[in-house]
Amino acid sequence: MNKNIISLEGVSLNQEERLIFDNINLSIKEGDFVYLVGETGSGKSSLVKSLYAEIKVSAGNISVSDYNLNKIQHREIPSLRRKLGIVFQDFQLLQDRTVYENLAFVLNATGWNNKTEISNRISEVLESVHLEGFDQKMPYELSGGEQQRAAIARALLNKPEVILADEPTGNLDPRKSEKIVELLKEINDLGTTIVIATHDYEIIKKFNSRIIKCANKKIEEITIAEL
Repeated sequence: MNKNIISLEGVSLNQEERLIFDNINLSIKEGDFVYLVGETGSGKSSLVKSLYAEIKVSAGNISVSDYNLNKIQHREIPSLRRKLGIVFQDFQLLQDRTVYENLAFVLNATGWNNKTEISNRISEVLESVHLEGFDQKMPYELSGGEQQRAAIARALLNKPEVILADEPTGNLDPRKSEKIVELLKEINDLGTTIVIATHDYEIIKKFNSRIIKCANKKIEEITIAEL
């Protein structure tokens, strides 16, 4: 039986004095594919940020990938984040560097220094997101969907146990959105846990999976019929 890779017990979250979540519990197992849904301002993004130690909990316990985030030291946060792949709505690619240089930058920053190994790993992740031959392109030469694929490739570089995606289709049209979620499903099929914060209910209806709704400072698991 798969073990919990993310666990929240009695968690409360505050941001700038505002209570966002009050005493919530959540378990996500290895290999799960989970949508976080809710209205704008319901706390979806804050919940994702708490999972990579960007926001500290004000009460309760969070553990992610064997790290207790209540006790994590500042110097340990880079190690935690190497076990996570983080995907943003606005891609966050370095605009003055090629796709290859964007990916190499991350590998260099996380301790890779063998050029052949770096090149091989970049080739592997670009192939896995169907961007073979795009390594020398600049981000501004790519479509929105291609930029998000490059961002997902970046998230995959260090073979994360979990991918946290915050509105990954928010800047994309419906067809490109569908392709991105198809890609995340492919990655999930290989065993990586996926957590997506989204308000794109059409995508959820097409790729049904576990749904957690954020509302009124609480979370609850719902069915697709309750969206």
